[in-house]
Amino acid sequence: MNNAVNNGDDGIWSGTWVAERLGVEIVGDDTLTDLVGLALRRNPKRAHLLVSNVLGKHVPQSPSVVHGQGVALGRRVRELLGAEEAAEAVVLGYAETATGLGHSVADGLGAAPCLHSTRRPVAGVAQAGGFEESHSHATSHLLLPEDPALLVGSGPLVLVDDEFSTGNTVLNTVRALHERYPRGRYVVVALVDMRSAADAGRLEEFAREIGARVDLVTAASGTVLLPEGVLEKGQELVARYEAEAAASGDRPSAAPSGPVAQFPAPLQDAAPAPSPEGDVRAVSPGARGTARHAATDPHPDDDRARRTPPRGQVTRVDLHWPRGLPDGGRHGFTPRHRARLETALPAMTARLAEAVPEDARRVLVLGFEELMYAPLRLARELEQVVAAEVRYSTTTRSPVLAVDDPGYAIRSRIVFPAHDDPADGPGERYAYNVAGGGFDAVVAVVDSVADTPELHAPDGLLAQLAAHTPHVVLAVVPSYVPEPLYAAALSEERPAMLPEPLRGPAFSSYPPDEVGWLLQDLSDVTLEAPTEEREEAIQSGGAHYAESLPVEYQPSEQYQELFHAALETSAARLAQAVGVVTETVIAERSPRPVLVSLARAGTPVGVLMRRWAQFRHGLDLPHYAVSIVRGRGIDANALRWLAAHHDPRDVVFVDGWTGKGAITRELASAIEEFEAGGGATGFDAEIAVLADPGSCVRTYGTRDDFLIPSACLNSTVSGLISRTVLRADLVGPDDFHGAKFYRELAGTDVSVAFLDAVAARFPEVADAVGGAVKELLASDRTPSWEGWAAVERISEEYGIHDVNLVKPGVGETTRVLLRRVPWKILARAGAGADLDHVRLLAGQRGVPVEEVDDLPYTCVGLIHPKFTRGATGADGKAVTV
Repeated sequence: MNNAVNNGDDGIWSGTWVAERLGVEIVGDDTLTDLVGLALRRNPKRAHLLVSNVLGKHVPQSPSVVHGQGVALGRRVRELLGAEEAAEAVVLGYAETATGLGHSVADGLGAAPCLHSTRRPVAGVAQAGGFEESHSHATSHLLLPEDPALLVGSGPLVLVDDEFSTGNTVLNTVRALHERYPRGRYVVVALVDMRSAADAGRLEEFAREIGARVDLVTAASGTVLLPEGVLEKGQELVARYEAEAAASGDRPSAAPSGPVAQFPAPLQDAAPAPSPEGDVRAVSPGARGTARHAATDPHPDDDRARRTPPRGQVTRVDLHWPRGLPDGGRHGFTPRHRARLETALPAMTARLAEAVPEDARRVLVLGFEELMYAPLRLARELEQVVAAEVRYSTTTRSPVLAVDDPGYAIRSRIVFPAHDDPADGPGERYAYNVAGGGFDAVVAVVDSVADTPELHAPDGLLAQLAAHTPHVVLAVVPSYVPEPLYAAALSEERPAMLPEPLRGPAFSSYPPDEVGWLLQDLSDVTLEAPTEEREEAIQSGGAHYAESLPVEYQPSEQYQELFHAALETSAARLAQAVGVVTETVIAERSPRPVLVSLARAGTPVGVLMRRWAQFRHGLDLPHYAVSIVRGRGIDANALRWLAAHHDPRDVVFVDGWTGKGAITRELASAIEEFEAGGGATGFDAEIAVLADPGSCVRTYGTRDDFLIPSACLNSTVSGLISRTVLRADLVGPDDFHGAKFYRELAGTDVSVAFLDAVAARFPEVADAVGGAVKELLASDRTPSWEGWAAVERISEEYGIHDVNLVKPGVGETTRVLLRRVPWKILARAGAGADLDHVRLLAGQRGVPVEEVDDLPYTCVGLIHPKFTRGATGADGKAVTV
């Protein structure tokens, strides 16, 4: 069988068979027969079916062609509306056929949100509207937007369908919506306009009736000329061919379990389903292998008319679909959703490409009924990265007669039971032009609601596909179900009594919108102690490091010059890392994350991530700073406040860098303890960091160990805020952890100057960030914890025997020199300017710098083991041992 794109074998139009037998004629634009063919269907209202060659529903087509058709229509709508009205437009696609087309039109419009009607009721989601499609096999359409404002606005509503045949569906839609959500303009978009002159007049009259403007945008137009009695004649023809199939031994098309039906001769036998004794192979950790089907070698016999087709193996691929990203427009799909999808597509496609055999010459990506857009975009991306010819189509509810004739649009069909527990009960579903299509692999993309035992049954879709291709790949997209808008109602008295976040200029030198500090102000309390006294108390077990503060280091003029030089040198590198980590967060964690920095090193990074989100996406993200203390955990009251004001699933914890990963582990343990104690669930303990030299996290801007200038200073680059304090006599059980605001250091404050210097480089690194993010998302980012292993080795080699006294990385080494009693600095041989400030500080404190050849970090700071004040000289400098 030939699955030609537009016409059958030898250039025969794929509507010839129906036209010759029923006398149906199509007249219109020269391109019309390139866009559509004809078939017959079992429908009491209309015998013929216009079959689109460019929709990606019944006829496998290049995904670039399918998406491109919609995008081109969307651009024409944008030209029609003008930029101002286009910016306020909302796109509504019709289920099931035009859901992907509606999305693609929205892509062409540029920034339009998209919604599509659905035939799937969703528990807990209120219906915002509905209408009837009179000629369809399933007539009722539901509108279930997550945000009803999508239908309330005054901007143009763009209605998208594959064909505009009589106009009844559009009239029903506009009438139903205009009564509830009136607006002044509608644009009807279709691939083909096949209305009669009388029908065209009805639409114009209706527009005058409701007092709104209605425009029409189509790729081609024409008319179907139907002879008298065509409905009865078509029904008789369908019945005759089904009866012939039954008489010849083929399973008739009406048989629920029939895997494939094709008519007339040469008839291809219905293929028995593969045995349920084989294995489903998973290609990623954690992938579910619930189905079991046989994997056998292709049958050597080429007599396809009377043999069992080869049985393929079924492989499941975990796409790592971004959490919270809708699978389509059933509940609305916004430009922000689109941006997240664009960012995540390369990595998801790379996983699909790994599952497709390298020698595959022809690959089909098969979507699922209303789930058209996500498979289309995956197919379009796959088309760019594999050598095989990629085609795209979807399964459907619509019953159509299959005739293996080059002049007929539906050459074959696979029949299988519905597998998404449809509201209207069990029934047949179909995949057309797949059997006999010569596909070396079929990638079936379904949503999780449809990942049911019926999908994996011996007569289910996967088994039927495996009978016609040697490789079946299953990818499941999580079904998005809106939840009620998050209520900030507080159920406990204690969280309700927590104060609002502290903000500048009353607390910190940052502008008030940059960060809210979930801390209490201890500025009037004397908390500083000499470094040596603090070190002795900490190491002797007499005090915890969070119970006091070191005296704030006041940098010399030479050191300040070094800071500014380092900032000038590294600003672009920092900007790129900020962009990469922010884009990764938006793609994988939440489209509107709530940034929560771990005070204080994480705070400048959180502010920069917030600025990037504003710069790149126009997002105004909430940003807070909270306290986390090694050995004591995160501030539980801060978590309660966050849970009372935001969805915990949107919270992303931010830090500056990882060393050996102690805080990473501390946070995970603290979140687990918080939930076990009855706290709100949903917080993700994974930290997003600017730099991850310790390979401790999956979300980072870079894994290079380089100089982050904010690590060179203390409060004067962190909003003049001290490190956090947790002491029982100052912080009660219902209080936030404490910190000080060093107002007196305003003369040397560079906090905002640091942010401005990095943010100024955002435009020049934007393109590099886009490429780096695609590469990063497609890579294996599983933490190796190599930093922790290196710290353990160093601790033993140098006789320290305490990993807490080994501080790896440029940032941690700087902290050792500024706050603790350093013993030695280990520097990677050949390290350059990244260590200039470390060498300067070490010289000032009399600390030796020892070069090491096999150091996994640029440098490592060693705190003096078993410290007592006797281990320092009269000048307070650490002695060497």
